[in-house]
Amino acid sequence: MAGSVLLHLPAVTDALVETIYEQNPAYREVDSVPPDDLWQSCHDNVARVVQMIAGADRRPGRSATDEYFDAAHETGRRRAEQRMPLDDVLRSFRLGGRLVWEALIDEARAQGVVDSDALLEIASKVWEVVDNTSSQVAIAYHNAERQLVRADERRRSTLWEGLLHGRAKDRVFVQEAATVLDIPVNGPYAVVAIDNLIDDDCTAASLKRRLAGVRVASAWQVRTHTVVGLLALGAQSLDAVLRSLRDAVHAPAGLSSVVAGLADVDAAYHQATLARRTLPAGQVGVASLTERLPEALLLSAPELAEQLVRTWLVPLMKVPAAERELLLDTLERWVTAGGSVRRTAELAHCHRNTVINRLHRIHQITGRNLTDAAFQVELGLALRAIRLFPPQSR
Repeated sequence: MAGSVLLHLPAVTDALVETIYEQNPAYREVDSVPPDDLWQSCHDNVARVVQMIAGADRRPGRSATDEYFDAAHETGRRRAEQRMPLDDVLRSFRLGGRLVWEALIDEARAQGVVDSDALLEIASKVWEVVDNTSSQVAIAYHNAERQLVRADERRRSTLWEGLLHGRAKDRVFVQEAATVLDIPVNGPYAVVAIDNLIDDDCTAASLKRRLAGVRVASAWQVRTHTVVGLLALGAQSLDAVLRSLRDAVHAPAGLSSVVAGLADVDAAYHQATLARRTLPAGQVGVASLTERLPEALLLSAPELAEQLVRTWLVPLMKVPAAERELLLDTLERWVTAGGSVRRTAELAHCHRNTVINRLHRIHQITGRNLTDAAFQVELGLALRAIRLFPPQSR
């Protein structure tokens, strides 16, 4: 009976293709499987199924998988590459199994085989073979799918690294990056760099959902030590995004200023990492470059930062630590107050005479005149520099 079905294989294939188009709409809607591909796949798989039902002899030295499941493996691989959902692929195999069963029943009746036990045996064998074949299709599909996922991840990672290292000046590259990462080519954009403390892209997924809630599209890349977020701000302000990030991020992080588009993402990434470095050791939170420009400038020119510290503060490093911190704190409040003793006392929660005494002590130690016009700028920068470059690290 099976041999007779093989003689009519093209007609059976035509019928199966027509059935698939009628009863499995995905093959019309997805439109990723060319008609000639579908026909050849149906032809080869029906042939193999019928051969297994017929108990065809295997060639020496080859396993049943090699001999009979080659068409199933090829179909599984190709449908994965064509992004056809596996459920729809397996549904087509069930349709094919039913068609083969019907063809065998018709042939059995034509040959006068009407015994119910014989027909039941045919049905049992058909579905056993179809189940085994479907399993092989699924195995091949999943193997190919894993390879595709790895290839997609490598491609995505390559595009990310290209963005972060300035390749977005190339129009072809930037268009591909925008398509793969599902983000617009043009800005405004900002970049956030977060310390990867848990090495888990669940953090990136949760941040993406949170930002989507404030109408900010984003793409994320989990790197070895950093989680990088590319934020398409749209009509949202950087301040609003910063507030949202500060509510959600519980690790040291830096946020860039706004850039015009993907072509400037490398500059924004540099800004974000620079902003992150302005945070003191052990501090958790999102440092915004726009709020920490003086610190960013000092980090960009460490030799100048060293010069400012030497000019204004080195003598203070020789006094006991407790007194040193008290005097440095007074200086910071003095600069913030614009040189006002009264305001400094308010900020330090002490009497104005206490402030005067401390400033006199600083003058004795450093020899610097705190009324110099330069103190507001230079001393302010020196105080920031000593926090960025503590004495023990110099």
